[in-house]
Amino acid sequence: MRVVLAEDSALLRQGIELLLSEQGIDVVASVGDGEQLLRAVAEHRPDACVTDVRMPPTFLDEGLRAALAVRARWPETAVLVLSHYVEERYAVDLVNTNDNGVGYLLKDRVSDAEEFVDALRRVAAGETVIDPEVVKQLLASSRQRDPLATLTPREREVLTAMAEGRSNAGIAADLTIGTAAVEKYIRSIFMKFDLQQEAGDHRRVLAVLRYLGA
Repeated sequence: MRVVLAEDSALLRQGIELLLSEQGIDVVASVGDGEQLLRAVAEHRPDACVTDVRMPPTFLDEGLRAALAVRARWPETAVLVLSHYVEERYAVDLVNTNDNGVGYLLKDRVSDAEEFVDALRRVAAGETVIDPEVVKQLLASSRQRDPLATLTPREREVLTAMAEGRSNAGIAADLTIGTAAVEKYIRSIFMKFDLQQEAGDHRRVLAVLRYLGA
């Protein structure tokens, strides 16, 4: 297996390179930032690349953005992200770019060298290897971004009735609650959907459209 390694910490980079070499994996290039990673992949066309997320110059998400670029330009090259961080903005995009040959591991949760090497071999073979903690964080983030997930069961019932064209009085009768309670639930729905009062009666329509996924 031929691998390109991208890690800004020289000490850690050398350690990973030595580990892989001892396992018979050919590290064809070892670089310290995302731009160098792209150049190395273009030059060597490796079986896989291993990259950190936060690298120079901003130490934000250069490595993960480079990984996305690798998947877009050279889909035959597998990508294994090895990082301390879950960068939610791009992690989902990375996994969604292809359903195979992708991995995302957290450094602090890799318990031994054999586990890491096995994950790399599996990713290079076309498997998807995602740390369960990464999946947990991405799912939690997804729920936070989805206002529907924040609704209580009763609010969902009210919104469903709104989508069916029921008036407040009709909703109250269907759910056996007072109209004042219905109004309270609707105000809460508007707030969770960030529908401002300036929208007037259109808020009801907008809320239903959100519910229907329009």
